[in-house]
Amino acid sequence: MPDGSYSKGGFDNMITNVGSTIDFIIKNTTAFETVHRINVGGQMVDEVGDTGMFRRWLPDDDVILSENSGMKPDVTGVKINYTDKTPLYVAPEDVYKTYRTMGNVGYPRLNLNFNLTWLFPVDAGFNYLVRLHFCETLSDVNGPGQRVFTIFIGNKIAKLDMDVIQLSGGSRIPVYLDFSVLVGFESGPRPDLRLDLHPYTDSGPKYYDAILNGVEILKLSVSGGNLAGPNPNPLVSSDQTPNHVKPSARKGNNSHVLVITLAVVGSSIFLAMFVSVIALFCKRNKTKDVPLHTTSKPTDSCSPLTTYLCRRFSIFEIKYATNDFDEKLIVGTGGFGSVYKGQIDGGTTLVAVKRLGIASKQGAKEFKTELEMLSKLRHVHLVSLIGYCDDESEMVLVYEYMPRGTLKDHLYKRNKAVDPPLSWKQRLEICIGAARGLQYLHTGAKHAIIHRDIKTTNILLDENYVAKVSDFGLSKVGPTSESQSHVSTVVKGTFGYLDPEYYRRQVLTVKSDVYSFGVVMFEVLCCRLINIEIVPQEQSDLIRWVKSNYIGGTLDQIIDPDLAVDITMISLEKFCEIAVRCVQDRGTERPPMNDVVWGLEFTLQLHEAAKKNNEGGTMTDAEALLSKTDDNCDPVIAEEPKAL
Repeated sequence: MPDGSYSKGGFDNMITNVGSTIDFIIKNTTAFETVHRINVGGQMVDEVGDTGMFRRWLPDDDVILSENSGMKPDVTGVKINYTDKTPLYVAPEDVYKTYRTMGNVGYPRLNLNFNLTWLFPVDAGFNYLVRLHFCETLSDVNGPGQRVFTIFIGNKIAKLDMDVIQLSGGSRIPVYLDFSVLVGFESGPRPDLRLDLHPYTDSGPKYYDAILNGVEILKLSVSGGNLAGPNPNPLVSSDQTPNHVKPSARKGNNSHVLVITLAVVGSSIFLAMFVSVIALFCKRNKTKDVPLHTTSKPTDSCSPLTTYLCRRFSIFEIKYATNDFDEKLIVGTGGFGSVYKGQIDGGTTLVAVKRLGIASKQGAKEFKTELEMLSKLRHVHLVSLIGYCDDESEMVLVYEYMPRGTLKDHLYKRNKAVDPPLSWKQRLEICIGAARGLQYLHTGAKHAIIHRDIKTTNILLDENYVAKVSDFGLSKVGPTSESQSHVSTVVKGTFGYLDPEYYRRQVLTVKSDVYSFGVVMFEVLCCRLINIEIVPQEQSDLIRWVKSNYIGGTLDQIIDPDLAVDITMISLEKFCEIAVRCVQDRGTERPPMNDVVWGLEFTLQLHEAAKKNNEGGTMTDAEALLSKTDDNCDPVIAEEPKAL
């Protein structure tokens, strides 16, 4: 191995210290351990295929957040041009020839809705050297500023505006960057080191996209060259003894005396055997003999709550943020408790502070579920969890603040004198945003996550009316193996939005969320509650009423009157087509959220094309869009965009 291959930095001879303005320096006494070496988007490269350094490069299928994430272009006949800054030994050609991008080049703005994410299991308590390999080989990306993206490591910005062509000097020229990141003990015994790529738009790139060819992660030794330092003790449930409790001094002293006595009178062999037995005995019995200081904090029963994705607040910070839980700052209430508008970081950041009510027994479980779910999820259409507090028996969750409130507020509670109704375009965009959030839950994580409580109250709007799914207290991880088709569980959710199949058979699938979302679509269209007793019987049930008018071709009679002059008939029909399919009684007849997203995006295109042609008059543009769809394909889905 050439001298300094991993200690002198990347091609620029720098090791960026993530989260710090001071570059990281590796001492000569530092030992390295290879934890991950990944050929992103490619196949395994064994020791023979390496550059003479006998390294093994594995594919990224096991560390990519979702196997369906991004695109792996098929590249052939490419010659990599190594340089003095990136010589041949750095990585083999097979690594620089293959890569993963975000795809969706034909519809670039889709990439702004998600990250390209990898999760690498590591040990806590160590610094890690993260080496990222890049090489642009595609002929369409041949100049600076065309593909620019941000690199996040551990949810911190490692490089704001990564431009491979600009750094390397041209196409097919490889480049590599080194970063140092510390994984603390608060992340759990075996945390995931998270790597995210996201398009950087401020520079006006040609493509909203990102690219990565290879990843190497090396553990750096602590003092004394130790690479096997202690991991944090695993968290235990509240009815178990915490592992960090130490034995009493009396028991510890007796053990030491006994060991010393044996050392004097026994042989070294018997000493070693005896110490092993004593150690094992102490480990098994210390929790029985030691007085404990128990706590009722919910974190005792949660798998790692304090992650590097989640900030822990003290109760003093929370009280300061909410003016000691001032009732004037309450912006919402629910089964969990009250939600307060607050300020953190010296008043620079507005937050929503969700406080568990004292009498809420179910809320404690929902607190744990929501914290564990949201601390691992990040998406533009999911409400972001900033942190939590579990001091002094309080259970508090802190979220990003959504100034426009809930979708329900805009449908039913607006002040008509001052608040204009949501336009049809806004309603379509809100439905698309919420659908994308659900799509991510169902397909973006390692295992599908079923929300179980999709309703207009749990769809929040930011200052730009961007929709975000919230309230994950009832969420459930879906099937974890291919042999499972559903999860059997007790029925939970909100009446009116419940999947009838789930309600009858207690069989929960992602299609249960699809049903609930279909109900939301009906509300968005009609601007009326699910069940109303003061209307004629045939209109009392919203779902049956819409279905009946859809079949009868009288959809214009059920829409919100505020949409009468705004909606276009062609988009109305397509919207209802999607919604009606979502609320089919049998889950197998409902579309997946991928199809719902594409269908809604197509509906918006139809609406804009129709508006362009004189408010639903001559539908030339809309008809042109319809003609692009295959007559034999599902009518919900428009033609899927092609990617590079």
